[in-house]
Amino acid sequence: MEQQSRTALAERIAAQRAGVGDPRALVGEMRRAVLLVPSVDGGLWSARSGGVRWVCAFTDERELARFALHHAPGERPLEYAALLGARIVDEIVPGLGEPAGLAVDIASEDGSMFFPPVTGIVPDGVAVDTGMAGEEGRSHGR
Repeated sequence: MEQQSRTALAERIAAQRAGVGDPRALVGEMRRAVLLVPSVDGGLWSARSGGVRWVCAFTDERELARFALHHAPGERPLEYAALLGARIVDEIVPGLGEPAGLAVDIASEDGSMFFPPVTGIVPDGVAVDTGMAGEEGRSHGR
């Protein structure tokens, strides 16, 4: 029964991890999905690893609760925002001013997926594989 309660994005992630998914369909589903992003002190929860800042998001309240068990501040409930994946990668990630991507369901051993700051996931101006990252802000004065 748990399989039926998965979101469409969680299903695409499972297929990709099993080696039978379509990467383009996975990115498209991530962009359409409403993701739950924990917030702390007025900002979105993120973590740095491998020179990248990862915005942490969850496909449903169950995945968010799994994360909150280990990372929620004290006894207070973990606050979160519900955001479209497209908004996260198109607006929030570029506004962070450093290489950043999206990490989904990181509390799940077999269901997590990382969307790195590369072309096709984030805007070209902040993608680390284009050589343009950081140039976007400098070109406005020309």
